[in-house]
Amino acid sequence: MSQSINRDDLALLLADHDPPCLSLYQPTHRRYPENQQDPIRYKNLLRTLEESLRRQYSTKEASVLLDQFRNLASDSVFWNHTWDGLAVFGAAGLFRVITLPRSVPELAVVADSFHVKPLLRIIQSIENYQVLSLTRRGIRLFEGNRDMLEELELAQGVPRTITETLGTELSKPHLSVSMSYGTAPGMVVRQGQGSSADELEIDEERYFRLVDRVILEYYSRPSGLPLILAALTQYHALFRRISNNPLLMPNGIEIDANALTIDELRERAWKIVEPDFRHRLKTLINEFEEARSKGLATDVLAGVAKASSEGRVGWLLVEAERHIPGCLDQATGRIARARSGNLDVDDLLDDLAEAVMKKGGTVVVVPAVDMPVTTGLAAIFRF
Repeated sequence: MSQSINRDDLALLLADHDPPCLSLYQPTHRRYPENQQDPIRYKNLLRTLEESLRRQYSTKEASVLLDQFRNLASDSVFWNHTWDGLAVFGAAGLFRVITLPRSVPELAVVADSFHVKPLLRIIQSIENYQVLSLTRRGIRLFEGNRDMLEELELAQGVPRTITETLGTELSKPHLSVSMSYGTAPGMVVRQGQGSSADELEIDEERYFRLVDRVILEYYSRPSGLPLILAALTQYHALFRRISNNPLLMPNGIEIDANALTIDELRERAWKIVEPDFRHRLKTLINEFEEARSKGLATDVLAGVAKASSEGRVGWLLVEAERHIPGCLDQATGRIARARSGNLDVDDLLDDLAEAVMKKGGTVVVVPAVDMPVTTGLAAIFRF
C-alpha cells in the first residue's frame, strides 16, 4: 500500500477521476519519539476531509470513501516506518499512500481533481538527474533530485556486466580475473592468467562504448536529464574519452557507488548537480523576463488561466508555498475564487499546474525566494 513517489503515480493522479477526489498531505517523522504525534495529526486532517465531504455528499457516500483512510490511521506498522512527509489520495476505485522524502505542509482537500503541487516539487525534471554506477561487475542506474534517489530497473537489451556484453569476444584470461581493492583510494589489483594491460583496456573500452550507447538511447535521450558517472577513478578518463552522451556531466563521483548508501550517493550527486540546476533556473527566469517584454509571458492569474485552457503555456513557474483558494474550469479557463483560510479548499495554482501538464507544458515548482514575481506564478507562452 505504501510506496515512494514516481512518475507513474503522477500520471495516474493527473488522469480524469470521478469526483470527489480526496488529497491529504502532512509532515511526518522517521524516528521515535517525534513520530508518535504523526497518527494524531493524521486523524485531525482526516476529520477535516470528513467534514468537507459531509457538506457535499451523504453520510453513506462519505463513509465508503473514508474507510481506507481510517484503516491507515490504525496501522501501527506503517506509522513506525514513515519518511519526512506523507501524501494520501482517495477516489472511487483508487487509494494511494505515498511516503515522501521531503516535509510538506498539512493540507486536506476535497475537489474535482487531486492536489499534486507538492509532488511536482519533488519529481519535477529541472531538479532531476541520473547516476550511472559503472564497474566491470555490472552497471546500475539511478534517478533522483535533491531529496530522493531511486534505482531504475534496466530495460531489456541493456548490458549488466562485461561478460554479458562481450560474451565470446571477451579475452579468455578475463574469465578467471579477480579483483582486490587496496588500501589507497581507487586502487585496484588485477590478478589473472597472464592477460596484458592492453587486453584489459581493450575489453574495458569496448564494454564502456556499448554501455554509453545504450544509456544514451534508452535513458538520456528520452529523459533529457543530466547524467553523473559514479565509478572508480581510473574508469572516468576512459569513459569520458569514448562517450558520445551530451548529457554526461563533466564532474563525477570517483568511487564505486556500491560502497555508498543510497543517501550518501544522493548527497554526492546533488553537490554536482545543484550549480547546474541554479544556472538552468536563472536561464528560465531570464527567458520569462524577455518573453514578457514581447507580450509572450505573464504573471497575471487570469491571463495564465486563459492561456492554459488554450494550450499556449509552454513553461509555468509556480511558488511552492503559495495557496490561492479556488478552482479552475480547464475547458474555458474561467476561475472561481474562494474564501481564504479554509484548509479544505482547492488551490488555483495546483489546478493551473495540472492544466498546463495535460496540454504538454512543463511546470516548475520553486520556493518564493527563487520566483521572479510576487503573484505566485509566471507563465511563458508557446505563441
